Amino acid sequence: MSPLNFACHALAAACTFAALASMADGVGIVEKRVFELPVYSTVGGTSIKHVRVGYETYGRLNEAGDNAIFIPHYFSGTSHAAGRYAESDPLPGYWDEIIGPGRAIDTDKYFVVSADALANVNFKDPNVVTTGPASIDPDTGRPYGLSFPVISYRDTVRVHKALVDSLGVRRLVGTVGASGGSIQAMEWGALYPDFVPRIVQVIGPGFEIHPYVLAMVDVWSAPIRLDPAWNGGDYYGRAEPVEGVAQALTIITLMAQHWDWAAQNFGYEPESADRPPAERLSNRFRIEAALAAAGAARAALVDANHLLYMSKANQLYRLSEDEIAGIKAKILFIPASSDVVFPPALSERAQEQFSARGGRAEFFMIEGGGGHLDGLYQIGQAARAIFEFLASD
Repeated sequence: MSPLNFACHALAAACTFAALASMADGVGIVEKRVFELPVYSTVGGTSIKHVRVGYETYGRLNEAGDNAIFIPHYFSGTSHAAGRYAESDPLPGYWDEIIGPGRAIDTDKYFVVSADALANVNFKDPNVVTTGPASIDPDTGRPYGLSFPVISYRDTVRVHKALVDSLGVRRLVGTVGASGGSIQAMEWGALYPDFVPRIVQVIGPGFEIHPYVLAMVDVWSAPIRLDPAWNGGDYYGRAEPVEGVAQALTIITLMAQHWDWAAQNFGYEPESADRPPAERLSNRFRIEAALAAAGAARAALVDANHLLYMSKANQLYRLSEDEIAGIKAKILFIPASSDVVFPPALSERAQEQFSARGGRAEFFMIEGGGGHLDGLYQIGQAARAIFEFLASD
């Protein structure tokens, strides 16, 4: 393609996307459904009976069964990627900005599926359906606890593949996910190379978890293990380790941000003007109080063991050289410039690694000072890149 033709093509695509986006309304009210498997055998070879995961769909599957896009969710997220469950809901799903009629992931064109991961951390959320350590073991009638087998994101992807098969999907358009969802998106491409022609990895680690992040995730989990109420994972039917969960979520929230976010939103302000931090050890700065409040608020929906299992699933992500070479999909890497969990260098390295093997890879940077969470809240910056990537050959 000549430079002039390329420029005209790019301009036409940009104008088309802008016109579609300007007319776009959201997906509206969505319904949570449940997919069940009588038995599932994990990657490690252990059988789990009566596996259930919740899922949502937006748009319609075509007759050929080949217009579907799968959206795996991030570490502490759920399948609620777009729309609202009720008109009264204060906020829509986390990626509502890019999912819907005429949006980057156009539900007039695509059938979009999102599902809850195994051991989803939000086990107590009434809109989440998942199987994990807090689920009832059919053989004992009691929660599994730590007898639940270790699972990886690959296990979740295999269950989700059974789900999309049951819906009549014969081939995906692609997988699009952020953070832990980006790991699952890549696992889809490695496990099912002829089923997945496109992968969009947003704020992802590339093809493996960096050793530094192995330790970071362990730090996330430490407050739960140190909470006496955790009781070695056996706390069901008694006082739960709520304090440990709240502290874990506080740490996760902080690490998902960037120091610019801290400076711009809190500075050195005290929690209360009449309680200067210099006067007493118990007097806090505003950022300390805000993070603690956020952790405590979220803890009500989170199961401690589920958080530990999901942490382990993150740590276990590492594709082999043969698995990387076997990926047939083209990949769009979308890091965030200020991300300190999965810095852009990881995406750059993965792009080079994949391209060196003859794979097709593209790159788009989200700019901002919000850290890892820019992949959720600033995803609009990448809307056109995603739109064009999904429509390309």
